Amino acid sequence: MYRFFLFVSLLCLATVYSQELNCSVKVNAQTLNNSNQPIFKTLETSLTDFVNKTKWTSRKFKQSERIDCTILINVASYGADQFVATLQVTSSRTAFGSNYASPVLNINDKDFSFKYAEFENLFFNPNSFDSNLIAVIAYYAYIIIGFDADTFELNSGKEFYQQAQDIVNLAQQSSFRGWSQNDGGNQNRFFLTNDLMSGTFDPIKEVLYDYHRKGIDLMSENVQKGKEGVKTALLSLSKIHSVRPNAFLTRIFFDAKSDEILALFSGGPQVKITDLVDNLNRVSPMNGSKWASIKF
Repeated sequence: MYRFFLFVSLLCLATVYSQELNCSVKVNAQTLNNSNQPIFKTLETSLTDFVNKTKWTSRKFKQSERIDCTILINVASYGADQFVATLQVTSSRTAFGSNYASPVLNINDKDFSFKYAEFENLFFNPNSFDSNLIAVIAYYAYIIIGFDADTFELNSGKEFYQQAQDIVNLAQQSSFRGWSQNDGGNQNRFFLTNDLMSGTFDPIKEVLYDYHRKGIDLMSENVQKGKEGVKTALLSLSKIHSVRPNAFLTRIFFDAKSDEILALFSGGPQVKITDLVDNLNRVSPMNGSKWASIKF
């Protein structure tokens, strides 16, 4: 009888806790003449299993707490197990007391080449660089988890950004692009984790926390108060703009949030937004057409 209850208890625990990510992985090869090859579907299935079944952290996640995210791989060329592609990574988190999914992350990685043999086993070893495919996907798994953590608890994503940076350090030994500060530009994987680990950009993490916990999460109880919280968080972006105008992390924030901000402040209840729109035009001029559409 004791063994029976022990078994039931263990079974219950197994069903309560789960992996961190609930990820939809898509591999798009429609622009290729050989797009009907089964390897693209096999890659999609293998990556789905890899991302969703890997335990990325030591934290316990309930099934309902898994982070909803998507990974879209657009294959530009393929031959002899060699892939050249771009990568779109998005994630969201549910607002408190509702079913609304608030976008958190939206990153487009244009330097994604890798080798993959059909039915190859995918396994992440944090102590070695075994494959650019595995390294890039693992890197973004930690970025997703880190951003999500920062929306719930101030600066709680740092340990996951460190794990992503550890991947960068190992991957720099390879010849693949996107891992080095010398790859051209300042908006790749190297600079993303470098900025996330830098105290200079702590205001961005404060915005992530305040925007969600003091804004979005309050809207199910009091829309007016929630909108005021979001507005206060957005106004504080001026802190980072005064130090690093057009920062990479600021752009990433608005790539995820610009449509939500437009929708949020274009409807009632009304809050004073003249100062908000002025600030948005200053810190994110690339989204000026959206800010111009916000109805006062």
